[in-house]
Amino acid sequence: MTGTPSRFLFGRGSWPEARRIAAVLRTETTGGALLLGAAVLALVWANSPWSSAYQTLSGLRVGPHALHLDLTLAQWAADGLLAIFFFVAGLELKREFVAGDLRDPRRAVMPVAAAVGGMAAPALIYVTVNATMAGGSLAGWAVPTATDIAFALAVLGVIATHLPAALRTFLLTLAVVDDLLAIVIIAVFYTSSLHVLWLLAALVPLGLFAVLVQRRVRTWWLLLPLAAMTWGLVHASGVHATVAGVLLGFMVPVLRRSPGPGPGLAEHFEHRWRPLSAGVAVPVFAFFAAGVPIAGALGATLRDPVTIGVVAGLVLGKCIGVLSATWLVRRITRSSLGDGVSWWDVLGLSLLAGIGFTVSLLIGELAFGAGTGQDAHARIGILAGSLIAALLATVVLRARNQHYRRVSAEEEADADADGVPDVYERD
Repeated sequence: MTGTPSRFLFGRGSWPEARRIAAVLRTETTGGALLLGAAVLALVWANSPWSSAYQTLSGLRVGPHALHLDLTLAQWAADGLLAIFFFVAGLELKREFVAGDLRDPRRAVMPVAAAVGGMAAPALIYVTVNATMAGGSLAGWAVPTATDIAFALAVLGVIATHLPAALRTFLLTLAVVDDLLAIVIIAVFYTSSLHVLWLLAALVPLGLFAVLVQRRVRTWWLLLPLAAMTWGLVHASGVHATVAGVLLGFMVPVLRRSPGPGPGLAEHFEHRWRPLSAGVAVPVFAFFAAGVPIAGALGATLRDPVTIGVVAGLVLGKCIGVLSATWLVRRITRSSLGDGVSWWDVLGLSLLAGIGFTVSLLIGELAFGAGTGQDAHARIGILAGSLIAALLATVVLRARNQHYRRVSAEEEADADADGVPDVYERD
């Protein structure tokens, strides 16, 4: 018997949303492969005889002194390119809750609750480890709370090609909400000095941007300068500049002004900017952030409470938080899992959520200071924890992939001439 979204968790969504999610996953899977390649290149270079050249490149300063924009290349990657990443994340989340399947609160509550649980549990585990061990540092409590969208979806695309769209949507939405909650944490807890006048000044170009996009203006030479001004003023205010990306994304309308075929403006921008985010912004940031020397006192690093707290938070905390929050939602709503969905699937996705990379590296730099010893320990913890989480998720999800491969073959054979599987038409 096929379940409906109101009665089942991970119930089958709409066919258009399933197709859209599949397209997003293809882009993010490619971006994840580029991200992994950039991180490996950085690690190899930073631990080679030519490591000084890598450090020189990362520390090269470019840009005008106005608004404190004479930044290193590593800072441009963290503050500038990641703003594109968060702009796309803002577009994605707004679209999901306005026009996607998650506009139904009964479908939205689960990934949101899982994201909250998946942030609270890792933070608690990290704090416990660092509060009870000598030499611990509580400043990095937020480092293991983020899930990397591109990395996690790339692993999912390789190990579980036939996972149902509802489960993939769950992971994608969880990661987006997770990253946006991380931006709130960055803005609230990692803003050392706030210049209110610069922040108020940023509202002017942001407001003009909002007026233009609400009028469905797509002209790049009008919108791009306003977006750049907003970013620059937010950066000068002391708030991390990536917050500007989220605010700009939230300004873009989702629905078309007049009914008819074709994407809305948010989907149009997402289609244009996602390849740049996944294919350029995130891999370049990973290249400058992942280059940490791991030779020498590696044993002492692995015994450091910061490293242990990050690894435990990503591997255990994420799994416990996401899994327990999902179970709690099921108990409160008295729902059942979707047709054919097993708690083994939820366990696999919970482990996969422990792949924290892009935003975790960013928070580590903000918490400890780029280039410090504790920042290096955090980065090693992020790399190790993400690798362990990916391997454990692979063990769980590969076993389920064969089951869903057979189900997918049956649904494709069941499709009409219009290409829409009958199961979606019946739903």
